[in-house]
Amino acid sequence: MKPINVGLLGIGTVGGGTFNVLKRNAEEITRRAGRPIRIVTVADKNVEHARKVAGEGVKITDDAFSVVTDPEIDIVVELIGGYGVARELVLNAIENGKHVVTANKALLAMHGNEIFEAAQRRGVMVAFEAAVAGGIPIIKALREGLTANRIEWLAGIINGTTNFILSEMRDKGLPFAEVLKEAQALGYAEADPTFDIEGVDAAHKVTIMSAIAFGVPMQFGAAHVEGITRLEATDIAYAEQLGYRIKLLGIARMREEGIELRVHPTLVPEKRLIASVEGAMNAVQVQADAVGSTLYYGKGAGAEPTASAVIADLVDVTRLHTADPEHRVPHLAFQPDQVRDLRVLPIEDVITSYYLRMRVEDKPGVLADITRILADSEISIEALLQKEAEEGESHTDIIMLTHRTVERNANAAIKLIEALPVVKGAVTRIRMESLE
Repeated sequence: MKPINVGLLGIGTVGGGTFNVLKRNAEEITRRAGRPIRIVTVADKNVEHARKVAGEGVKITDDAFSVVTDPEIDIVVELIGGYGVARELVLNAIENGKHVVTANKALLAMHGNEIFEAAQRRGVMVAFEAAVAGGIPIIKALREGLTANRIEWLAGIINGTTNFILSEMRDKGLPFAEVLKEAQALGYAEADPTFDIEGVDAAHKVTIMSAIAFGVPMQFGAAHVEGITRLEATDIAYAEQLGYRIKLLGIARMREEGIELRVHPTLVPEKRLIASVEGAMNAVQVQADAVGSTLYYGKGAGAEPTASAVIADLVDVTRLHTADPEHRVPHLAFQPDQVRDLRVLPIEDVITSYYLRMRVEDKPGVLADITRILADSEISIEALLQKEAEEGESHTDIIMLTHRTVERNANAAIKLIEALPVVKGAVTRIRMESLE
């Protein structure tokens, strides 16, 4: 059987892992794919590094555009990252009749609609298992394994850097800035960690998952995104006292009015399995009507875990290489003419519970004033923790957990509470999800 020829764009961490795993497990992969899969050309600006990783027998070039137009190439693997040149290369590859495998979540979240439309028109596949949660096969689960279900919601720890930082803050009681430096020293965080710690990376991934789960276009620009930079170790400790852990979650939920699409720090009951996911690991929980709740856990990054997903896509594309395009699994699970452009709800319309911490004067009547404001805003209290003022202190902390309410009600109540003369500074608000 004629081998499938692959052009690899980028041979950095993931590209090198892909090359090595494909070579090491060549026999097993061939048995599964039905024909050999071989990387015949590598494009990388660092030609010397590429040659060192790929060795002899592989063509090395610094011109990625020559790869996507090469008639000998069947599949292009894009591992460059970003959404400038990568977008041009992917669209060029599609136009030239190449199937594409990519790990580029930012590219798909920003330009996926355009890319999938081009691929559909040209009759080629774009596979992207590695774009979300590294080696966890969550895309295949959403697109194929759960195809009988109406998916109600999904929630994921989908950024290992932030999960590592939150785990360390909880274990050691250290402030965010100190743990970030530790994460950078250990290689868990980039020199510029903005995309991770501000929630952008997680938002790219939950945008992709929501599109597949609900059969809607990519809508990254409509997602609500908050990072972990303002989280305090104090709140992590209080949350634990109340039986919760704080995780940065990417959440997508289907409602009659539209879709909730959001990333933010979230209190999760410690008895939930996902609350026990620590360090740089990832996990995604999916709630569906027929199967109920399922949880997918594993390494969300790294050379070989991500390479595992890239090669799984290569095998899938190889198996379906000659199949009628009309009978392949659609890119977003639903047939292209059945993708619905549903509205992403503004954050003010989100319905959830809240953790509220406020610094107040330690005197009678304060709690009554606060609970009256909450009651007037139709917000009921689930739990309350009032700390005794330390000796010599005139202020203390009140921590409240609320029942579910509309965010605009919470915003109005918080504004009124902050205006009380007995409340010092801003109210700390963290959303809560029971994940039941």
